[in-house]
This record gives sequence, structure tokens and C-alpha cells, in this order.
Amino acid sequence: MATWIWILIVIVALAGGTALGFFLARKYMMDYLEKNPPINEDVLRMMMMQMGQKPSQKKINQMMTMMNKNMKDVKK
Repeated sequence: MATWIWILIVIVALAGGTALGFFLARKYMMDYLEKNPPINEDVLRMMMMQMGQKPSQKKINQMMTMMNKNMKDVKK
């Protein structure tokens, strides 16, 4: 086979591997963040205390509900 064909095969394989790797990594991270959200009730409570607010459980539940709703809207 000619040298240019080998070069073309290498370039196509490299581009295909890069695209496949990107989409697989993206899928893995989306699943990971869905199962382990970066912000939970404890983190939210700490943030509110640092801002000088007294976090009530009702307020924390409202904020968590809003965040979960926004995450579902973003997925659509």
C-alpha cells in the first residue's frame, strides 16, 4: 500500500478515537454527577451559615427542590 493511505488511516483512526473518547468521558461524568451531586444539604447549610443566614430545614428543602428542578430542566 502507498504511504499516503497509511497516513490517512492513522489520521482517521486518531480523529475517531478522540471523538469516541470525548463522548464516553462526557457520558461517564454526566452519570457520575447525577448519582453524586456536587451540592447536597450539608454543603448548602454551610454556605448559608457562611453568608450569615440561619438555615432552617424548610429553607434548605426549598433550595434543594429548586436546584433539582433546574437540573431536570437543563437535561431537557
